[in-house]
Amino acid sequence: MAGESIQAPFEASAGDPKHAARATRSAGRKMRSLLLDAASPLFRERGLSGTAITDIAAAADAFPSQITYYFRTKEALFVECACRELLYLARATEQAALKARTPRDYTHALAQTVTASDSVAFFAEALTLTRRRQDLAPLVERTIERLHGEGARAYASQVARHGWRSLRAPNESSRRFWAVAIGVILEGYAMGRSPEELCAEMLRVLGEQAKSTDTARLRLVEERDATTTPDEEG
Repeated sequence: MAGESIQAPFEASAGDPKHAARATRSAGRKMRSLLLDAASPLFRERGLSGTAITDIAAAADAFPSQITYYFRTKEALFVECACRELLYLARATEQAALKARTPRDYTHALAQTVTASDSVAFFAEALTLTRRRQDLAPLVERTIERLHGEGARAYASQVARHGWRSLRAPNESSRRFWAVAIGVILEGYAMGRSPEELCAEMLRVLGEQAKSTDTARLRLVEERDATTTPDEEG
């Protein structure tokens, strides 16, 4: 069983407390990852109520007690799974958009990748759960902030790289994109829309986020040209 591997570092490193502590932490991280890997597909397929701790333990070749040791409750495990899957999706989305050469292609790559996955809907279930379990809210909050921060950096990098003229600040664009994604996907799932329909709706709502320009530096519409006078601004 997987539980035996957690005990092994204690036996092998009894004479070196620091090494034993490092080995134990490493084994703990590995077990947490295994449990998350096993739980995510079960939660996505069956939902929170339809997934038993014993099912997750069996899928991870672990003991049910290890789930409660590392995550305390099934609800906490559910939320952590959903948060991790959303960040994985965000990374895949940024990777898919790297090859874009125009603002239109960039936005289309983002929307297409996001709507092809059920990770946003999975995360939305976690958001609903935290309404009743405020002790789980900090993990969701950290995930959202990381989502927006990494999205803003990726977008700013693309704008600077291609010399596009962004219509909004990178942080605002990232927050708007994910807010639209969550709203459109939740509505679409409720109405039985296909990924293609979700993508089209996202593109419609998002509209233009940036424009191609010959300048090679990042410019936001909110910036004022140094040569502009108050009279010219009107």
